[in-house]
Amino acid sequence: MANVIVIGAQWGDEGKGKITDLLSRSADVVVRYQGGVNAGHTIVVQGQTFKLHLIPSGILYPKTECVIGCGTVIDPQVLIKELDQLEQLNISTANLLISQTAHVTMPYHRMIDKAAEEVRGNHKIGTTGRGIGPTYADKSERTGIRMLDLMDADGLREQLEWTINYKNTILEKLYNLPPLDPQVVIEEYLGYAERLRPFVVDTSLQIYDAILRRRNILFEGAQGTLLDLDHGTYPYVTSSNPVAGGACVGSGLGPTMIDRVIGVSKAYTTRVGEGPFPTELHGEIGNLLGDRGAEFGTTTGRKRRCGWFDAVIGRYAVRINGMDCIAITKLDVLDELEEINVCVAYEIDGERCEHFPTSARMFAHCRPIYKTLPGWQMSTSHCRTLEELPPQALDYLRFLAELMDVPIAIVSLGASRDQTIIVEDPIHGPKRALLHPNGTPV
Repeated sequence: MANVIVIGAQWGDEGKGKITDLLSRSADVVVRYQGGVNAGHTIVVQGQTFKLHLIPSGILYPKTECVIGCGTVIDPQVLIKELDQLEQLNISTANLLISQTAHVTMPYHRMIDKAAEEVRGNHKIGTTGRGIGPTYADKSERTGIRMLDLMDADGLREQLEWTINYKNTILEKLYNLPPLDPQVVIEEYLGYAERLRPFVVDTSLQIYDAILRRRNILFEGAQGTLLDLDHGTYPYVTSSNPVAGGACVGSGLGPTMIDRVIGVSKAYTTRVGEGPFPTELHGEIGNLLGDRGAEFGTTTGRKRRCGWFDAVIGRYAVRINGMDCIAITKLDVLDELEEINVCVAYEIDGERCEHFPTSARMFAHCRPIYKTLPGWQMSTSHCRTLEELPPQALDYLRFLAELMDVPIAIVSLGASRDQTIIVEDPIHGPKRALLHPNGTPV
């Protein structure tokens, strides 16, 4: 039995969906513990592509229980659309559970999110405009609507009549936007409540019961470490905690019940939206990575910014999350390059820095210090064992593992499930804490 957290080690979009999908084969329960429709994961199964924003990847396995935890924020309209799409494809959603204490994204959240971003002008954060930040803000201000509130028609009417009148003042006076009709919104969300009612339960109790029955639980994070509200490149971050520590709060589980943490990182680096990005590439190589990696956001469709692998943020992610091992994805995207750079440290005001600076202003002044490695200039997408990889590709992976001081358990070479090399069992392999320092072979 193992309870495992899967987290992104960069700025999101690392390929967590595929890795979680692979690991879900061994999982009895998959838990999404934070974020909302601002995140998306793409899974390719037998040539069929699934794009999900809220429902955990494990839904594609009929015997796997899927949980949307209390740390998430739920847009009912999007969630119902995902349910309908899956059911149209004859994929059962009967194994889905939704936390009764997860907060609900309302129309005024989306309106305020978009309006506030427009007002910021040149200081914009790069929000998806899906209302995530304002939903979490209401949660902190204790004025939010939870799923259990949605299930109580009389209570919802009373709460929303006051809340919408309050939000209308903000929409009209601050953003010069038209007000919402409370009755229209109330009726819309009461309709959502009836559709979602069968799924809403005390998920913390369900997860604890699964642990008592010694079932395998997989905790699925959204976004990535560098987008974490407390540990990311603030203010260019999300409004929740994607790091491993967020899994306990966002699912209602004690930290002593977690067995392993698995990180996911691309073989290069991408970022979507605003914020500093030291290894960003402008020009031919950046465009090549974007084209070969199909680097467009699942949620927004925005083109992702591409750059060389940054081992400084990699080491930081290993430390912050207590990673036991890591999965490297999209190695095949580098197949055509003659040379590949890896950022091993930064230069800040003439000084070498090997640690991630927590100030975004300082981070913006970082200049990458690169180590150049030879490329392999041949296809790797067909490789299924380490021995089949070109020697230069294997050397590249070893170099990344040594720089981050963490073993690589999985190498992904394409979007399909079968385009994967399992180096060691990521769930039952050796714990990183038991490894000799710097003893991190691939």
